[in-house]
Amino acid sequence: MNGRRLKLGVIVAGLVLSGLTLLAWTQQWFAISLLPDGSVAVGGDVAAPALAALALSGLALVAALAIAGPVFRVVLGLLEAAIGALAVVSAVLAIVDPVAACASAITAVTGVSGAASVAALVSAVAPTAWPFVALLAGALIVTVGITIVVSSRLWPQSSRKYQAARLAEVDGSPIGDWDALSDGRDPT
Repeated sequence: MNGRRLKLGVIVAGLVLSGLTLLAWTQQWFAISLLPDGSVAVGGDVAAPALAALALSGLALVAALAIAGPVFRVVLGLLEAAIGALAVVSAVLAIVDPVAACASAITAVTGVSGAASVAALVSAVAPTAWPFVALLAGALIVTVGITIVVSSRLWPQSSRKYQAARLAEVDGSPIGDWDALSDGRDPT
């Protein structure tokens, strides 16, 4: 596989996975049944609120990656892996303890607060597929970050229009003449 295709594949994968993470954040994650006869639908925005910021960071990172130089690509790859790892942690925390992740939504509906009191109200928790989608997307984002670090040296150089500009003084320019006069030299 050549460097251009690898770069394009990694950038597209980063965009898709960050978008999928953001999509998962907007969906319903849990259906909570409450005692005696209540229910609460809890979305990813409540169960894993950090996912939105992580997904948007991933999108911005991929945009920067498109124009980054070789050294900066490695740094961005490490950051991408960290973003993916944090998305995994956020999803795992919600999956492992859905009652704690949904406590604020339960409190908003019932007015009951406190971990033990909220847990006593919950009779059943039915997860949807979205927390697991977020978990998988986070794991794949880690893989994309590692791929960036490992393969970035194979990528083509970014175009010159994104390189730092270098200013050179032109002899006989009005600015150069003025500076010469300021320095006490005669530019003529």
